[in-house]
Amino acid sequence: MENTTVLAHKGISKWRQRIGYGSADLACNLIWQMITLYLMYFYTDIFGLAAVQVSVLFLVTRVVDGVADVLMGVLIDKTNTKWGKSRPYFLLGAIPFGLLAILAFYVPDIGPAGKLVYAYITYLGLSLAYTMVNIPMASILPSLTSDANERTILATTRMIFAFVGATIVSVLTLPLVGWLGGGSKAQGFFWTMVIFAVIGTLLFFFTFRNVEEKVKMKLEKVTVKQTFLALKGNKPWYIFAVNILFMWGSFFFMQGSLIYYYTYNVGRPDLAIVVAGIGSMVPMVGTIVTPFFSSRMLKRSVFMIGSVANLLGLAIMIFANVNVTGLLIGSIVAAFGHGLRQSIYFSMQADPVDYGEWKSGVSAAGVLSAVNGFIGKVAMAVAGAISGVILTWGHYAANTTQSSDALLAIKLNYLVIPAILVVLSMVIMSFYKLDKLYPEIRKELDARLLED
Repeated sequence: MENTTVLAHKGISKWRQRIGYGSADLACNLIWQMITLYLMYFYTDIFGLAAVQVSVLFLVTRVVDGVADVLMGVLIDKTNTKWGKSRPYFLLGAIPFGLLAILAFYVPDIGPAGKLVYAYITYLGLSLAYTMVNIPMASILPSLTSDANERTILATTRMIFAFVGATIVSVLTLPLVGWLGGGSKAQGFFWTMVIFAVIGTLLFFFTFRNVEEKVKMKLEKVTVKQTFLALKGNKPWYIFAVNILFMWGSFFFMQGSLIYYYTYNVGRPDLAIVVAGIGSMVPMVGTIVTPFFSSRMLKRSVFMIGSVANLLGLAIMIFANVNVTGLLIGSIVAAFGHGLRQSIYFSMQADPVDYGEWKSGVSAAGVLSAVNGFIGKVAMAVAGAISGVILTWGHYAANTTQSSDALLAIKLNYLVIPAILVVLSMVIMSFYKLDKLYPEIRKELDARLLED
């Protein structure tokens, strides 16, 4: 870990870097969107695990993986190569991430106990590989540029590519499963993941070639203890970190329950493709307009506007119940709000890093990004675990007509709990005040760099 200064600016153009940076999240979403949308359904309805087994699996894996996130952050902060600190891991993690994604969607013929062990090994391995490529995406942003507007553009580009990847998975997965499976969903999911994993792996190689850590580091060694002490007193980050639980918790509840809701509550499994496509394509509109809003108002205000739109869409869907028109309208409104909120979230993520350096003199980009990732994975774990528990409470049974309790459980997971979490997210972010202070903080940091 080191203190920062701008030592060199090399030749990669802004647009080349934007596309390279965005391609990493396209790669991530081709694989991880399969996990958030379909893995729980794959485990319960195809692989043959009980909902409660999946709940425990998700919880255990996320906790272990969350610890790995923090360790990954420390590793990034201690890394010094000719390629930079974060960039090397796009190269190193690409093949393991793709290979383990394929194995996660394979159904071995080894009996119930063997399958459960296999699921733990492959899902945990995939999650650790995801950490290896995903944490650097966040930690590298402060090193790509020190310009606040360019950070927003990079974050926006990243989100556009992410939504493209999510849209591809949302729209094409089930048709590909049917086409490639030849009547076998297990084979269909496996070969679909093979396609996405190969493309994702190649995209990570592309990212590695087309990003550059322009904001270089002075080799002033800082201990791990000093890095964690640098988090002390970073109130903007505390608020931001707590918000991650609620913001991403809402998202993961919806994603994991979508296919259940349209299959069993609405009785239109074909609509799962449509709504998943809306949830992937419409957010791009919110993402595209984010720079327009952020140049005219505080980032927190943009976040709140996106959250209100997201909540309004959820409310429409709750009252629509199984009315298809109402569900489609609500999903469009909710998706626009999510795109606006998520895009500005990734832009905001770098700002508490600068605040911490301004306050303590120590840059902890890797650790902060890792802890943020850890909290996000805790949110994913808790959402998955609680979803499974609620399905068990409702006596959910795979591939059969569901009871009224099971239908209620699915609706709670898909709409009601996400709406509550959005409200809590807005309450937490109402205490975030860094936007007003940030221009002066950035000015002082730049002055320090010139002095050095």
